[in-house]
Amino acid sequence: MSTDTIDTSDHLSEPPTTPVRGTSDLPAEQPVDEPRQDRLAPGAFRAIALLLASGFTVILNETTMSVALPPIMDELGITATTGQWLTTAFLLTMAVVIPATGFLINRLGTRGAYLTAMSLFTLGTALAMIAPGFGLLVTGRVVQATGTAIMMPLLMTTIMTIVPPHMRGRVMGNVGLVIAAAPALGPTLSGAILEPLGWRGVFGVVLPIAVLALVAGVLWIRDVSDKDAHHLDPLSLLLAVVAFGGLVWGLSGLGEGAHAGAGAINPLIPLITGLAFLGLFIWRQIVRQRTDSALLDLRTFRESNFRVAIGIMAVSMLAMLGTLIVLPLVLQQAMGLTPLQSGLVVLPGGLAMGLLGPVVGRWYDRVGPRPLLVPGAVLVTLGIGMLAFLHPGISVFYVLGAHITFSLGLAAVFTPLFSAALGVLKPHQYSHGSATINTVQQVAGAAGTALFIAIMTLRSDALTATGTSAADALTKGAGLAFGIGAGVMAVTIALATLIRRPESDGEVHGGH
Repeated sequence: MSTDTIDTSDHLSEPPTTPVRGTSDLPAEQPVDEPRQDRLAPGAFRAIALLLASGFTVILNETTMSVALPPIMDELGITATTGQWLTTAFLLTMAVVIPATGFLINRLGTRGAYLTAMSLFTLGTALAMIAPGFGLLVTGRVVQATGTAIMMPLLMTTIMTIVPPHMRGRVMGNVGLVIAAAPALGPTLSGAILEPLGWRGVFGVVLPIAVLALVAGVLWIRDVSDKDAHHLDPLSLLLAVVAFGGLVWGLSGLGEGAHAGAGAINPLIPLITGLAFLGLFIWRQIVRQRTDSALLDLRTFRESNFRVAIGIMAVSMLAMLGTLIVLPLVLQQAMGLTPLQSGLVVLPGGLAMGLLGPVVGRWYDRVGPRPLLVPGAVLVTLGIGMLAFLHPGISVFYVLGAHITFSLGLAAVFTPLFSAALGVLKPHQYSHGSATINTVQQVAGAAGTALFIAIMTLRSDALTATGTSAADALTKGAGLAFGIGAGVMAVTIALATLIRRPESDGEVHGGH
């Protein structure tokens, strides 16, 4: 077997005339579309399990720096403003690279895209671990982020390509584990590693895992669809860099607002520039779509399910990232918890979110999206609303309960959204749909961080000026941010009723 094609015994999307091979619990003459197997073929299972584990590893690194920043500042002699670039540069790179991943996956194939992603992530992790100074450390984070940006669209595209429609919900449920639980667990794991191993240990622990995943990819990952011979459009790439880079940079800068130094760039400049270039980027893609050569195919938005799901996802990511950024600040600066203690408070919610992902996926396969999305959106709104009543003396168990409520809601939201959004697309649009979803997540996450931090800062500064204690001012500022976040999230409850189950659970469209 060629290393560039997948064995038909492992490819579960073969035409229904081919008997299932290598499956001992089905009669040899039974076609694929008869009452079907409830498990993936071994090769497909290994490939998806590896993609999930790799995706979890790379996404985990998005949030590890929040806890590791203080010791990095001490050792390298940098300020907090400079140190924030370890996170900002990561997010900027993700925002810039993700729009191109649809093209990259189609051009390189599943195997080429995976090996490229994990090679870049491994190299970036090694550079960050040995970095003697801040410059090389930031470079390592940028290289890490480039690999991370490719991984999640690749994971979603592969699942949609090789998993039978009746099993997609349960398999896609594991993507919820990666998207939701990995960022939530990042600060906790980072805090646990920092004390015995220092900040370099955060990268050192990940490096052998990345190397192992890369070697496993060489052995297990095969292409699951035909490669695309289209060439990269340099103008589209340039417009994407300025558009999405500007949006994330501007939104991230808005969150720093009052604390920016005198020489800092006004965040409105990159934000407005990003919006202007976003318009040009959309125009360019519409033009290129006429010859099927767009960097990011926007015809996915013709599907109502996809449009509504993207809207709900944007608001949910805004709420999740805003909460994950602001809540630890309140726990540490107003309630006196250590970084490790604050990480432990959000750990049960993160674990619940991850563990429920596959369960929610099975429910989705049985009942469809609406019975999960509507109560999920209600729980997210309720959880954020509960956090609006924080004060310095409040019980940590109240915070724990609110965060678990919030996390359970997110677990019920993400999997149905991924499955319902991608399930209505044609197979050749999967990679572009996945890239769009991940791009929206990055921009919405930056917007959530900016919105929550800006509201909290403005309110707490105003209260401090009137003589309110720092702890009270901070919790009231955060409370206002959480209250507004709950109000925004409440809109998704109505939107969730508009999501329908994809026809035949996303069966391949005729003629494509």
